[in-house]
Amino acid sequence: MSFNYDIEGELTCKVNGSGSFIAKKGSMVAYKGDFKFDKMLMGPNNGNGILGGLLGQAARKLTKENIELMKVTGNGILYLAENAAHILVINLDNDELCIESENLLGFDEQLKYEVRFIGVGAISQKGLATSCLKGTGRVIIKAQGNPIVLESPCVVDPDAVVAWTGDRDPRIKTDVSWKTFIGQTSGESYQLDFNWSGATVIVQPCERYGNSLTILD
Repeated sequence: MSFNYDIEGELTCKVNGSGSFIAKKGSMVAYKGDFKFDKMLMGPNNGNGILGGLLGQAARKLTKENIELMKVTGNGILYLAENAAHILVINLDNDELCIESENLLGFDEQLKYEVRFIGVGAISQKGLATSCLKGTGRVIIKAQGNPIVLESPCVVDPDAVVAWTGDRDPRIKTDVSWKTFIGQTSGESYQLDFNWSGATVIVQPCERYGNSLTILD
């Protein structure tokens, strides 16, 4: 058996059925039925045993992509939500989803969960890595405000990006000139350029705090 994921009132994910899945610790707000919640001390090990779990946990802590997860097992109806954030469910079909860890609410347990380093060397306030889910299954995403779903090619603000599909990294696009060095900066100096076709890019209408961007050659 498995669960169905349905969005209720934009701010809640209704999980209905039986089986098990992975959710962010503390995201359950109500349920009817019989469920148990087991904190995943090392996170999903994806079948790689204790060593794989430890290495995965170390990588997530090092890159600040570590979030506390729990395995939810049981049957009935369960509701997930966090801070009145808007909810979106993404279906992956043998694909990848890169997502900011703070925007991840839950996912099917068969998906492989790991840290991915960004090849372009730039990614908003979160550093040089992002969380990545691979395989076939569903991912529950939360966003500050109603999320905007775009198809690439497109250009987005690094501090507004939530997630994107595929195994390619966006390139950094700059709007820097001599005016930058005399204090006349552009209103949007840095953007993420998804300059290929076929990717789904999710953006939230709320930028993260701060305006620094880490760039590597």
